[in-house]
Amino acid sequence: MMVRIWATIIAASTAVSPLMAQDHGAMDYSMHRMPAADEAAPPVDHSQMDHGDRGHAEEMAEPMDHSTMDHGAMNHGTAASATVSNAETGPPNAADAIWGAEAMRASREAAYDEHGNMQIFWLQGDRAELRMRDGKDGYLWDVQGYFGGDLNKFWFKSEGEGSFGEPVGQAEVQALYSRAIAPFFDLQAGVRQDLTGPDRTHAVIGVQGLMPYMFEVDAAAFLSNKGDLTARIEAEYDQRITQRLILQPRAEVNLSAQDIAELGIGSGIDNLELGLRLRYEIAREFAPYVGIEQEWKLDGSRDYARAAGEDASVTNYVVGVRFWF
Repeated sequence: MMVRIWATIIAASTAVSPLMAQDHGAMDYSMHRMPAADEAAPPVDHSQMDHGDRGHAEEMAEPMDHSTMDHGAMNHGTAASATVSNAETGPPNAADAIWGAEAMRASREAAYDEHGNMQIFWLQGDRAELRMRDGKDGYLWDVQGYFGGDLNKFWFKSEGEGSFGEPVGQAEVQALYSRAIAPFFDLQAGVRQDLTGPDRTHAVIGVQGLMPYMFEVDAAAFLSNKGDLTARIEAEYDQRITQRLILQPRAEVNLSAQDIAELGIGSGIDNLELGLRLRYEIAREFAPYVGIEQEWKLDGSRDYARAAGEDASVTNYVVGVRFWF
């Protein structure tokens, strides 16, 4: 009887748990090994998986009807995420709408003091050149620079030209206060002192900056202590042929509201200059150039020039250097 009972127990245990009868020592554990850090995980063979019982998964995977949802009541973000979004795409003071202007003022002032209130000195010799032409060769300089920050600057300029073997024909210096009125434009006001010819001091007001399509413009009006009103407009454009070779067209026009006989200036357009210079930047701060420039005296100034035995039209072949630091 006891033998029959033990036989029955052994048979039942074998039938209920066949897995327990497996030889685990002969099993291949390679598929259960965790991949190393520099090793990709082995691919899973989904063809061997039993996907038969998917009732609950398919039920959960049914598409949701978003048309019936109330999106107005949903909170898709926090104040912090809105601040980041506005800061990236909105106006500069977008954070004020979240935290308030008073809360942001200290941070804004600290950022300006650390990054936007630096004082910079800059000097550029835009043109320093020799001029070959019929008759006596000459020279010209055109230097300007500033000291200041992003908004307010002290700006200084000097221009002059002449012929070798003769006194300097024309020279001037300007001292200007410059105030930024747009991202690329300054309003300038100050004084100009002529260093040659009849003694004249001028009040100056003008604008200087970068026009659309990268045209550099410098325009100013001058009112002298003699009551003479004149103006000057200069424009130039840098066309890069390579990273170091630049072709620069340049134009300048001088105007006068009245005849100034002692200076040989007639009312209307005094003179017009058109030039083309090709420079090579040995370094960004130092670039020799060659070019050609044509000058015309017009209207009443042409008559004054002819009366003085001068040519009303002059062609200059130029060699010079442009520098800045």
